[in-house]
Amino acid sequence: MSQPPSPGPAPAPQDTDAARLNDLGYQQELRRSLGILGNISMGFAVVSPVVALYAVSMVATTIAGPAWVWALPVVLLGQCLVVNVYSELASQWPLTGGPYQWGRRLLGPSFGWLSGWVWQFAVMFGNTTVAYLAAPWVFALVGVTPTPGTMVAVAAGILLACMLVNAFGIRILSWFVTLGIAAEAVASVLVGFALLLFFREHGFALFTATLGAEELSGGSTAMAFLAVLAVAGWGFIGFDACVSTAEETKDAGRQVPRAMWWALLSVGVVVILNAMAVALAHPDPAAVVAGKDLDPVTTAVISSFGSWSDKPFVCVVLIGFLACAMASQGGAARGVYSLARDGVFPFSRYVRKVNRRQAPIGGLIASTVVSSSALLLGLDATAIGSLIAFGTAATFLPFFLVSLAALVARLRGTWVPSGHIRLGRGGTFLNVLAVLWTAFEVANVCWPRAVLAPPGAPWYQVWAGLLGTGVVITAGLVYLLVRRPQDKLRAAERTAAEPDPDPEPAAELAPEPS
Repeated sequence: MSQPPSPGPAPAPQDTDAARLNDLGYQQELRRSLGILGNISMGFAVVSPVVALYAVSMVATTIAGPAWVWALPVVLLGQCLVVNVYSELASQWPLTGGPYQWGRRLLGPSFGWLSGWVWQFAVMFGNTTVAYLAAPWVFALVGVTPTPGTMVAVAAGILLACMLVNAFGIRILSWFVTLGIAAEAVASVLVGFALLLFFREHGFALFTATLGAEELSGGSTAMAFLAVLAVAGWGFIGFDACVSTAEETKDAGRQVPRAMWWALLSVGVVVILNAMAVALAHPDPAAVVAGKDLDPVTTAVISSFGSWSDKPFVCVVLIGFLACAMASQGGAARGVYSLARDGVFPFSRYVRKVNRRQAPIGGLIASTVVSSSALLLGLDATAIGSLIAFGTAATFLPFFLVSLAALVARLRGTWVPSGHIRLGRGGTFLNVLAVLWTAFEVANVCWPRAVLAPPGAPWYQVWAGLLGTGVVITAGLVYLLVRRPQDKLRAAERTAAEPDPDPEPAAELAPEPS
């Protein structure tokens, strides 16, 4: 009696993430090793409660007094509107370089390319701001008073160090980010709760007081609050870093939207908690308003815990800043890589290179050069407020462009969300609110305000937000007209739309048409 044939080897499990990426037109080149916690960590590190609060508390208190904390829930609510839009898009198209990839599919190659260009420079300029804000903590650690020139030099060194860490790949980067989050837990969560519960110097009525800070805004409390909304905007950007690592995240279509929500909301709660705790524990808020205390967070901590806490606190805060800078720079490099692999970024042949550790080394070098060049804003005078406005303005502009593209495509009927996240008619309403919010914040942040720059600062610091966005948009439009990257994208779309006579799958497909 014949024996039944033995079964052959079991088929290898299909890599659904790589298959989905192939359907969208690309091969898997980056290492897909992040789970949901890893992706949340990237977003959390870039939004960063340490960077969000410790960078803006002095500037915001000077502008509006302790009452500035009311700007935080307003900005957090506005950013939740943006995450709603981003969630639907990331669920359907889980690609690195989100605004570029989404924009071209929503409104065509020209708009998509310009959105990607603006977003890319926004992230790189955000890196500039993070590195510059980290520099004072380096000097505080060694007990040296910085000059404007040494601040710029140390910030450039931070960018270079972060590039070297990123060059070792996503796994090494995630280790450093995890260390940064541990530092965040100490510097933000534990310290914040301790200040709030055990070291309060004032009652909650303090948050109704401006202590005369509105005099810097011509005596107008409304104008002071608008300025604080501009500054507080810095506190809730960076959740899109979860999108930047989408091609390195498992089950990205489901996990990236979740990660964005977790990153934004968790940081939001911690930032509001710590803003209140620092104000209530500070021995003399009026000194901050008068400009006599340039580091109210450290003052509140040391006056509460004692002088022994000075250096340890500075150390954990610096670790938080460095983790933010590393994660942010990693996101910038992946955005450049997304544009360059389609051949639509300057020097794409070199910028698109991936090293043997599957890190986008070309994008890392390009983003570090651009971020370092923007540090020249602080070469002649301290530029903390100006660079916050600069980095915030650059970031809110792509938020606006993505929200606008999604809304126009919805109303035209050319885009109906088809990923795991589908909000239906409610999504359209939230999309309208997201467009209104981001348009308001772009105008508000770009508005030139002398109050954000030190007395006697050069004109370009006062105009930093408008100057930065203007230069980026102008350069992008010139490149669009002269080099015409949109033509290359249209040609790729036509090629993808034609039937393939070869039954064998191509090594790399062109991006799907919009």
